[in-house]
Amino acid sequence: MNIREGLIPTVLGTAVTATGYALKQNRRSNKMVANTIFGFGLAHIVLGTIDLIEHSH
Repeated sequence: MNIREGLIPTVLGTAVTATGYALKQNRRSNKMVANTIFGFGLAHIVLGTIDLIEHSH
């Protein structure tokens, strides 16, 4: 099975970002935790995308 480098962090980041966004919408959740999870997911998306672009040649 051949998985392109950077694909797993990008997919993982998308799931984590979606979780953080859902927590941000919930009034009962801690906003600092929700923002941290959201930012962590975005960082994974950015870094995974950089890997995908960098290793596509």
